[in-house]
Amino acid sequence: MADYFTNFSLVVSLPSEAAQTYALELHHRASQASQGDDLPKDFPKELEGALEDWQFDLEADSPVGNHGLWLHSMNGGVDAVCAFIQHLLQRFDPQGRATFEWSHDCSKPRTDAYGGGAAIVTAQEIKTINTAQWLAENAG
Repeated sequence: MADYFTNFSLVVSLPSEAAQTYALELHHRASQASQGDDLPKDFPKELEGALEDWQFDLEADSPVGNHGLWLHSMNGGVDAVCAFIQHLLQRFDPQGRATFEWSHDCSKPRTDAYGGGAAIVTAQEIKTINTAQWLAENAG
């Protein structure tokens, strides 16, 4: 049996401690809802569709004079992370952007197990590409 992984790690800066606290609480509530708890009535509607993919970890990242979040996973959650980041940008930094890459890996050699992708997230748009898509488009 092989174990499949989707790995990513990134830090997103936020403008204030209040924004950081909001994001940490929102992530906690989403994590609970993705495990079957009731969704709070004030949960952002635009994130409800991402709960099924909510498989990432989140920690405060606060170097001196900065407030941010460290988002990371070995189990995927790329679509949920993109939606979460976009929500935070819309709320706290409409001109901001976040970029990150991910990798697909496997504990054993498998022909379908390796690859990766990248995302650019703004308050208005999420752009992603993955290596399988790129190969299909360019393998002429």
